[in-house]
Amino acid sequence: MTAYPTIKMLIGGEWVESGGEGSMPVINPANEQEVGRAPKASKEQLDAALAAAGEAFPKWAATPAIERFRIIQRAAMLLRERAEGIARVMTLEMGKPHAQALGETTGAADLIEFLAEEAKRQGGRLVPVRSHSLLEQRVTQEPIGPAMLFTPWNFPINLPAKKLAGALSAGCSCVLKPAETTPATAQMLVECFVEAGVPAGAINLVYGDPAMISEHLIASPVTRKVSFTGSTAVGRHLGQLAARDLKRFTAELGGHAPVVIGESADFERTVAACAATKFRNAGQVCVSPTRFLVARSIYDRFVAEFAARTQAIKVGDASVDDSVEMGPLAHAGRVAAMQDLMGSLGGKKGEVVTGGRAMNAPKGFFFEPTVIANPSADSRLMTEEPFGPVAGIVPYDDIEDAVRIANSLRYGLAAYAFTSSLDESHYLGNTLKAGMVAINHFAVGSPETPFGGTGDSGFGSESGVEGYLGYTETKLVTVAKAAP
Repeated sequence: MTAYPTIKMLIGGEWVESGGEGSMPVINPANEQEVGRAPKASKEQLDAALAAAGEAFPKWAATPAIERFRIIQRAAMLLRERAEGIARVMTLEMGKPHAQALGETTGAADLIEFLAEEAKRQGGRLVPVRSHSLLEQRVTQEPIGPAMLFTPWNFPINLPAKKLAGALSAGCSCVLKPAETTPATAQMLVECFVEAGVPAGAINLVYGDPAMISEHLIASPVTRKVSFTGSTAVGRHLGQLAARDLKRFTAELGGHAPVVIGESADFERTVAACAATKFRNAGQVCVSPTRFLVARSIYDRFVAEFAARTQAIKVGDASVDDSVEMGPLAHAGRVAAMQDLMGSLGGKKGEVVTGGRAMNAPKGFFFEPTVIANPSADSRLMTEEPFGPVAGIVPYDDIEDAVRIANSLRYGLAAYAFTSSLDESHYLGNTLKAGMVAINHFAVGSPETPFGGTGDSGFGSESGVEGYLGYTETKLVTVAKAAP
């Protein structure tokens, strides 16, 4: 059994075990047992973290890019060395199967390393002059200032890593507020940065009441950038708070990803990929494929095979069994949400092919992997992000109809398609409305590429060069010839 660490906040370079607002339990969602307690920050502690970030910013921003790169690269190396232990703690906190947790951790190290490299690459540019009176026009990217980083529980190391590495590489100081249900994973990540040499105050870590902390941090005059990953409703609220003082805001919000499956798609490969990806992390993924739009000629066969693969998924407590393929939902509220969703189906709203119920386990927040055939266009499953292990499959008659259904919502995070037709591939890539579109695969996130959406799925991107530039502001310097 993996030992669960003592949870501490990091404020101004000091690890703080006691929270001014008390503490809160951390629950293993697979057995509902308390594995530890996390301190809850008071406003006074938040002010101390803000002051530390404000004081550290000028020094960190002035640190040569090559030195920032070396420090952050060391953090990535430490993360790889500790990946096994961190993955075990992640599974304890949020139930993710070990292989997925380990892959997330090592992948986060790759993200950190890539963004560290951007510190060396983003040197600005020279712009050709139009006037003989000008000697030079140069454009630089300067760090925007202290950044407030808010992350959810579903990817408790990947998401903080994106934000921390982007901010620190650009020269920004930061305050990280991770999900209250997964504090240890974030803490172990921050420890890698601290031990790698990030100076005191440049990175701060706090836990506690999400509403109080976000509102207090965003309102501070110290704050110059806000980055949030979470629900569309909360993202709207935080965006409004940031807009009051014209603070830069990046939001990666909800999704309801369509998957267009053409008649020419490699059937076995496609259905296997769809079933495996849909139930990764129990469907608690913002880019999870959810609305499967299948050519009518292969629809019945696809539903049958998808359901058979779904029924074969091994569900259980991943903290004691590494062969588990799908763990629990994050908390009791997610089970209730799935039950409420299922209550809205039935009859003309959609047929339950398999699953649809909370699992009869002695303890834990488990819900059956679920397949719904032909959910109606106005059903909640087709219009609201389920954020759980529920898939809806509907037939379409022509590719234009599939695109119409896919683009019918305001969500625009990810969209997918499977086809062997080159023409269809180009058409779908051009017409599907999403920040990320993948054809014949589901891998929309890599260190080198931007990750972000449109519409109700937010704006701005993380990862790639965009993940660095999002923590900078553009500065133009022009130099004229001196008077003779």
